[in-house]
Amino acid sequence: MKVTKLNKYVTWAAVLFFVGTLFPYAYAAADSSLRKLRTLVDVLEFVKENYVEQTDTDQLVSGAIKGVVSELDDFSAYLDPKDYKELKNDTKGEFGGLGIRLQKVDDYITVMTPMPGTPAFKAGIMPQDRILFVDDKDLSDMKLDEAVALMRGKAGTKVKLTLSRKDENGEYHKIPDITLKRAVIVPEVVYHRMLPSQVGYIYLVDFSGHSTEEVKKALTDLQNQGMKSLVLDLRFNPGGLLTGAVDIAKLFLPDGEMIVYTQGRKQEYYQEYKTSGTPLYPDIPLAVLINQGSASASEIVSGALQDNHRAVIVGQRSFGKASVQQILPLSGGAGLRLTIAKYYTPSGRLIHRNYRDKSKADEGGIFPDVEVYFTPEEESKVFLQYSDIIYTPGQAPKQPKFDVKDPVLDQAVAILTGEISLEDAKAQAEKAARERKANKEAKKQKSSLKTAQETK
Repeated sequence: MKVTKLNKYVTWAAVLFFVGTLFPYAYAAADSSLRKLRTLVDVLEFVKENYVEQTDTDQLVSGAIKGVVSELDDFSAYLDPKDYKELKNDTKGEFGGLGIRLQKVDDYITVMTPMPGTPAFKAGIMPQDRILFVDDKDLSDMKLDEAVALMRGKAGTKVKLTLSRKDENGEYHKIPDITLKRAVIVPEVVYHRMLPSQVGYIYLVDFSGHSTEEVKKALTDLQNQGMKSLVLDLRFNPGGLLTGAVDIAKLFLPDGEMIVYTQGRKQEYYQEYKTSGTPLYPDIPLAVLINQGSASASEIVSGALQDNHRAVIVGQRSFGKASVQQILPLSGGAGLRLTIAKYYTPSGRLIHRNYRDKSKADEGGIFPDVEVYFTPEEESKVFLQYSDIIYTPGQAPKQPKFDVKDPVLDQAVAILTGEISLEDAKAQAEKAARERKANKEAKKQKSSLKTAQETK
């Protein structure tokens, strides 16, 4: 009996510590909270005393904490001591792995971007692919961090992935398993070239510590070649450092303009990021390309340039990942990653997209001024052209070849060069969207009719 009481006190202490740490305002509703806590303690205690196998109190409480935090969103997480240590050490520019950036979308581990030149890229893994199994381990109930850990490992070792891929109707189907060899990769974050009609082109892979410096170098080189307008390609760019996004926006926006702001429940989490100083390129005509693989810092830049009427945004709706996480150390070496605020564009648009709540499907992400749609198969061919914009230590960089039609880039260039007016481009895009919607509805009705006839 004494042991039982002691276990109960330990459980109560752990739960109260947990509540006090995560929810400092919970005491405003003390009665309701305490009733729920009693239920939680009763469940933990009953499991501990009656479960068919012996249990550990620490593990039970840890599982309870993970369950509560996982209910918040896909980016908050309770980190056990091992995961917290790995998070603190995960700051290197070089890394061993497959070269995939992932998010959890609709409860699936989903590929945001395979980095050019990496094992994942060369194996043909594409944005929006869902990873179902890693070495036959089911990911369906796994947190994003846990799935990432399965794919990491020593360079040279192999890992098998089971994936599903979206077809042109938006339905997912399994594809043959892919076995990859992990590697150490160093991505080239900026690639630039001059297009016809003196249109400069910069493809930014991500926003790392030296992105701004490399973009400046590329702009100087393009300017020396006679650049008269610019395309900034942020497609499949999953983001990176906030400072990188702010610094890139400052290159094109005048002094004192809002770039982005954060807002949470606490006043202290409200923070504005504005331009300062004279921009290097205040007047150059500018188009920004985005798609469903553009996230985070990419959305901050495109949203700022769009709201400040500084650039035309061309492509498809962006992913919608723009929230602020705070890392809080906990006792015993554990940690908490908690979403404390979200990012908003200068006009007050919420960038973050809630994939869990289908009623908010029209909220979040950056919507292009001119939408250009093409099939996933066509887009994958365009994307694969960038496979060679990578350097591997000890190997000379390769020069990529661009021989696949890119309708998004073509439309942006047409707008910049005056081949088509922005108003006409918008009208064409709206007409095409209406036609796609009508065709989709017609296919849906035809499928429903066929199913009804087969069931008779």
